Amino acid sequence: MIKLLETMTQMTVPSGNETLIHDFIKNEIKDYVDEFETDPLGNLIAHKKGEGKKVMFASHTDEIGVIITYIEENGMLRFTPLGGINAHYALHQRVKFVNGAVGVVSFENKDDSTIKNLKTSDLFIDIGAKSSEEAEKIIKIGDAGAFSGEFLQCANNIISKALDDRAGCVAMITAIKSIKEHKNDLYFVFTASEELGLRGAKVAANRIMPDFAVALDVTRTGDVPGKLKMAIKLGGGVAIKIKDSSFIAHPYIKNLMINVCEKNNIKYQLEVLEAGGTDSGAIHISGGGVPSGCISIPTRYIHSPSEMINIDDLKCAALLATKMIETGF
Repeated sequence: MIKLLETMTQMTVPSGNETLIHDFIKNEIKDYVDEFETDPLGNLIAHKKGEGKKVMFASHTDEIGVIITYIEENGMLRFTPLGGINAHYALHQRVKFVNGAVGVVSFENKDDSTIKNLKTSDLFIDIGAKSSEEAEKIIKIGDAGAFSGEFLQCANNIISKALDDRAGCVAMITAIKSIKEHKNDLYFVFTASEELGLRGAKVAANRIMPDFAVALDVTRTGDVPGKLKMAIKLGGGVAIKIKDSSFIAHPYIKNLMINVCEKNNIKYQLEVLEAGGTDSGAIHISGGGVPSGCISIPTRYIHSPSEMINIDDLKCAALLATKMIETGF
C-alpha cells in the first residue's frame, strides 16, 4: 500500500490531465474488475458486476496545479490556478509540468506589503529561460503543471504532495483487491477534475445512476496549534463524514459506516468539516438524488506540497470500504 501511494503521489496529474494515472490504475486493478470505461469527461469507471442495487465509489485522481496564461519577454511564466492554491504555500515551491519541464515559483517584490497581501497574480514561474523565445521552446500557453513534493515517511506518517486524493485512490484500490464477496453491482470511479468543482463526479453519477454512493477523500484536522477547532486528528482512525460545505451525509450511509466500523473493530472518528467538499457533494444531487456518504482520511496541510497522513488511518479507510462492500447496501 505504501509503495503504491508513493508511485501515485509522485505522478504529475493536474486537473484535466488524468490519462497517465488512469492508465496506471487500469493496469493495477485489471484482474479484480470485469470491465472498464472512460467517459467523455475523462473519468475512469471500473465495473465489478453483481446483483441488486448499484453502488458507486469515487476517488478523484487530479491534484491542484497551474496552467500557463502568458510568457513575459524575460522568459518568466504567468499562470492561473487549477484548483484552490494558496499563494503563500506556492511561493518558492517547485513546479513540474506534464511535459517534464520544471520551474520555481517566485513573486513580484513591489513593496513591503507584497508578502503580507500575496496573491497568485503576483507570482510567476522561473524555468531558467532568458527570453520569451527561449521559454516558448520549453513551455506553451495552456501547458499545465503541479507542485513537487517528495514522498517521505515520518514515524507512522506519510508526507507528500497530492495525498489529496491519491490517498483515497489507494484506499479504494486496496478495497477492490481485498473484496472476498459482494452483493451489489459495484462501480469504482476514479474521477477527473474534482479540484475544478466536482465536475467528473457529476458526469459519472448521471451516467451510472447509482442507488447509493460513497466518496473517499481527505479531510482537515484540528490537532495542530491554531484557531481551528475540529474533532479530527491524525492517528484517530478513519473519519466518517457527517457534513461539509457540499452535502450532509445520508443517515443510512452514515449509520452503515458506523455499524461496520464497530462490528469489525475499525478505529473511527466523526467529522464535521465547516469549509470544503468532496465528490459526494455532486453525486448526492445527481439524477433524482443519491443517498451518499464519505470515507475521509485525516490530512494536515491540505493543498500544500507537504500534506501529511497517518498510515493506520489510511489502512482503516481501506478496510471500512472493503467491509462496507462485503456487508452490502
